[in-house]
Amino acid sequence: MFPKSKPLVACAALFALAACAKDGDLDSTGGISVTRSACPAVGVPASTGDITLFNPPSSRDARAMDVTATITNIRTNCGESGSDIVSTSTFDVQARRADASGARQLVLPYFATVVRGGNVVVSKRVGQVTLNFADGEARASAQGEGSAVINRAAATLPEDINARIVRKRKPGDADAAIDPMNDPTVRQAVARASFELLIGFQLTGEQLQYNATR
Repeated sequence: MFPKSKPLVACAALFALAACAKDGDLDSTGGISVTRSACPAVGVPASTGDITLFNPPSSRDARAMDVTATITNIRTNCGESGSDIVSTSTFDVQARRADASGARQLVLPYFATVVRGGNVVVSKRVGQVTLNFADGEARASAQGEGSAVINRAAATLPEDINARIVRKRKPGDADAAIDPMNDPTVRQAVARASFELLIGFQLTGEQLQYNATR
């Protein structure tokens, strides 16, 4: 199970719970219009968005820091392909080394994982980014990519659940002030239809612990 991620990119909605209204607009009943996207939320799990290499590797002294790198600038495109939803994210890796002398190539592994309902791993792929430091340059950058292919039906709420969420309630109704998400059946259905594309460095246990405790 991954740590709670921070959403970075909002995808274009594939279907709306309240048509012809923008998010945040008041509807005719005084409620607020919202749009639910079938695209996966994209984020970086806590403590996996950066990596620090030491020289020697066993040291954790600040003076032994060799290279630091960060995942940043995630950009996502999401759309339909037949019965699937395809979401592709590109991102930059920006790195800095302590010793700028000599040309150097560094390969860093990263993962792209699709998670359903916040804790069920659907798929995981590990890729690599190659950083090339020029002689005399302390900084280098590279680009990576992660993708998710999700069955559209799996990311779509059942009609009866959707109807319960968007049903207009009038003042005086017995359930007028009750949030549909308080119903465990609705909450579980929404979780099952919710996906995330999580991207981060493929860290060792020691590297993950260092990020979490520094």
